[in-house]
Amino acid sequence: MSARTKSRKRAVEALYAADLRDAMATDILAEMRTAMSDRQNQADIFDFAEILVSGVLKNQIEIDQRISSLSQNWPMDRMPAVDRAILRLACFEILYLTDTPAAVAVSEAVEIASDLSTDDSPAFINGVLAAILATRKPI
Repeated sequence: MSARTKSRKRAVEALYAADLRDAMATDILAEMRTAMSDRQNQADIFDFAEILVSGVLKNQIEIDQRISSLSQNWPMDRMPAVDRAILRLACFEILYLTDTPAAVAVSEAVEIASDLSTDDSPAFINGVLAAILATRKPI
């Protein structure tokens, strides 16, 4: 598993936990970093995870509006919390990170959903992200 894949998983975990605990995702990520500080190669993983989490938080209103407008018949509050976290992260990467190919962001999101969420989640997430790709403005 690549360092960036691990970073995305850490970011999803922090966003998910923050959503459930009504806490700041950056604080949760900092706690995770401290808890894993004795492991090798964590600095790069957490550095990128911090970029992701901070970017999601900075742009969350627009990200949530985008997701809500494109997730037909599924308001954000009805989605599983882990799906919200995955969609927010992938949407941030697609719309704001120019160094991440959109196809990679979608593929990683679908893979994370396969690992962490319901059987229906990968297809749902893929569909929402495909709609986001289709409606995004060129960078």
